[in-house]
Amino acid sequence: MLVKSCSVRTVTAPLTGPFRIATGQHNELKNVFLTIELENGVRGFGEAAVATHITGETVPQTEHNLHHAALKLIGRNISDFFRLCVEVRPVFEVNHAGFAALEMAVMDAWTRSKNVPFWRLFGKRPQRFSTDITIVIGTLKEAEVAATRFHRQGFRSFKVKIGRDPELDLKRVLAVHRLAPRSQIVLDANQAFTAERMLKFLKELKARRVRPALLEQPVKRDDWDGLRKLTREAGVLVCADESASNFSEAALAIRLKAVNALNIKFMKTGILESWEIASLAKRNGIKLMIGAMMESALAVTASAHFAAGLGWFDFFDLDTTFFIKGKLAKSPALDGRGRFDVTKVCAGIGVVV
Repeated sequence: MLVKSCSVRTVTAPLTGPFRIATGQHNELKNVFLTIELENGVRGFGEAAVATHITGETVPQTEHNLHHAALKLIGRNISDFFRLCVEVRPVFEVNHAGFAALEMAVMDAWTRSKNVPFWRLFGKRPQRFSTDITIVIGTLKEAEVAATRFHRQGFRSFKVKIGRDPELDLKRVLAVHRLAPRSQIVLDANQAFTAERMLKFLKELKARRVRPALLEQPVKRDDWDGLRKLTREAGVLVCADESASNFSEAALAIRLKAVNALNIKFMKTGILESWEIASLAKRNGIKLMIGAMMESALAVTASAHFAAGLGWFDFFDLDTTFFIKGKLAKSPALDGRGRFDVTKVCAGIGVVV
């Protein structure tokens, strides 16, 4: 399983509409893809979803790092892919999305060569699950239309982005609750609130008999006191996303008892470090969410394999393909209702770019 060649290319795809969160928005998918070809003819694929407004990474930086790392891979044997990935890791010191693409491509090539599905790297029996669907920041009418459409489509878990206008946010959450009855609601503030404002918002929801299942990253990433206060007083699960951008931060969040859930994303921590974080959370009784940046079917399906194989996750936020137009939205493991079944994949991730 020697690496014969590598190629790096950036692909742009249109979205169904602007994907807005409190800190910015995506207007299109513009991700960097890595293809590794082995001497046995097998190809492995990896994807870096660059979210500059969240992580500070850039597409040119990611392209450069992947080209540099590719030179180190030529002629190397991927049989011990763990050691190989660790060896190349320093190239991506501040470019975790790029490293995730490299890990993904190497592991995809390895599992395809072994003719086993990607999830077998992480477990013996895969879990089937359904993803939530995101209601992006926008007008009340946009929230109503989206909630109605996705509920009719079969979704029963809704992640509502909040953080720009608390009064409008309240109306949007109540609209989702009304138009998607008996559905789970997750709130994602993307660091936009203080602990006091968040408690007031939750109190207003409670007065209207709405109780979110989980509250994701309500305060600034380094506001540990705010996270602890909400974990003690909110009465709902509090989840760290931006506050847990690496293993050290995840360990700190657990040690401080700042949260009771963690959101794991390949684009934040890569695959191997995500595994380490998930294992740490599991040992400490911390709930887990699997999430994604603006990723195509390739990276989303890889994350689905990871979550399904481990079987440790309580919340699933792998819905970005429903906001992408074209072939990059097609996954063999995902249906139109948001249900993932990775047993449909025979070898590798199952997605060819």
